[in-house]
Amino acid sequence: QVELVESGGGLVQAGGSLRLSCSASGRTFSPGAMGWFRQAPGKEREFVASTTYYVDSVKGRFTVSRDQAKNTVALQMNGLKPEDTAIYYCAARVSFQFDPTSPASYAYWGQGTQVTVSA
Repeated sequence: QVELVESGGGLVQAGGSLRLSCSASGRTFSPGAMGWFRQAPGKEREFVASTTYYVDSVKGRFTVSRDQAKNTVALQMNGLKPEDTAIYYCAARVSFQFDPTSPASYAYWGQGTQVTVSA
């Protein structure tokens, strides 16, 4: 049974930093197979970053790191803005055929962790 578990969310003031972690069990994922998405209230789930892609709005502020040996992926978020407020999800894909920024390309999802950035 594959399981992804996120941790590290919380409340932070604008300009602050948070580090999210995601631990995978039940299957070892290839480099580049894991990514981060977020979903704000009333909005669709959107791609944030993976080890090879970053959405424009987070470039230069967020960094993804992958520990292949531990089967974990982390999202370091610096310079947080109120518009970054959302539930953040870790996801993993098993096929590299499809759009890596589309939620539909990912087979496994964590439960999500709330990130709230106050102005």
